[in-house]
Order: sequence, then structure tokens, then C-alpha cells
Amino acid sequence: MANYRVFLTGVGGQGTLLATTVLAEAAIRAGHNALTSEVHGMAQRGGIVESTVMIGDIKSPIISDGEADALLGFEPVETYRAMRKCRADSVVVSNTDPTIPYGVAIGRGDYPNVEKLFDFIRSRVKQLITLNAHALAKQAGSALTANMVMLGALAGSGVLPVSKEAFEWTIRTKAKEKFVETNLRAFDLGFAAL
Repeated sequence: MANYRVFLTGVGGQGTLLATTVLAEAAIRAGHNALTSEVHGMAQRGGIVESTVMIGDIKSPIISDGEADALLGFEPVETYRAMRKCRADSVVVSNTDPTIPYGVAIGRGDYPNVEKLFDFIRSRVKQLITLNAHALAKQAGSALTANMVMLGALAGSGVLPVSKEAFEWTIRTKAKEKFVETNLRAFDLGFAAL
């Protein structure tokens, strides 16, 4: 069996860590070994949150620069910052909806042009998939399900050996009961968005 390295990045409050758990457990459900790690950078204040999911016979949860098979970016600038983890045949799935940092919100800086960021990313990887996860999450019934939209897009890309059914089963077991159906709708919208 091949090995797969997935790097996830976002900012605090976007559900990056739940997405990491669902991805790893869906891989296990699909019959693979999975290993995770996570780094919380002032997550409660909108700081960077990074995590990894290794699928296959991989002993270390660390993704060195140029090793990621897939990059799942919950925020455009964080996707761009994580590009060091990618190589020419990586697949990148990124949310197009920015989370404006405090400094930019109070006028002490400018948010970069998202299309220019994506042009740079597109020129460096095999495939860039972009979607407005926030808008699709609202369509699913809750803006808080953008993380499941993003997971759905990753699953729909076909880059990983994990079935849609394995993801859905895991969402049913990991999401809070009252949010299961909304999370599943969000996942399906992301899956179908490609």
C-alpha cells in the first residue's frame, strides 16, 4: 500500500483539529494505518493551527518540506504559507474565504490579493482546488461546518485512498449528535463542488 501525507492548516476556530480527527479515523475505517500530529498557535485568538495526517506505514507524524501529497488549507494566506510542504505533484485544496487578521481589521496592514496567492500556488503544484467553504457551509445550515465542506472537497479530489462512505461513517460517530446531519450536508456539498 502507498503512503499518503496530508498537511492541514488554518486559524483557530475553523475546525482544523476536528477535520484532522475525522480524516484519520476515516482512513482507519477504510483499513489503513493513520498517524496524526497537531500544533496549536494561539488557536483561541485566530492564530495558526497546523496538523498532519499520515496514512499508511509511516512511523513519524512530521511532514518535512516538499513531502505533502495533499495540503488542506482552511484560509487562503495559511494555504500560501504552507506551500513549503508541497512538491510539484501535490494536490492543494483551499478555502477562498479569508479570515481577516486583527491587524488588517484595524487598518495596520493589508490582506494580500487572494487570486495572486492562488496563481502562485497553481504554478507550483499538480492541482489546486478552490471553493468558498463558508458559503457552502451556510448552504448546509451552519457556517461552522466549513471544515466538513473542505474535507468533502479533499475526499472528492480522489487523492486519498479513503471512500466517501468511510468519511460519512466517521462524521456520524465524531460530530455532536445534533450537528450530524448538517455536517453530512456540508461534506456532501464540498464533495460535489469539484
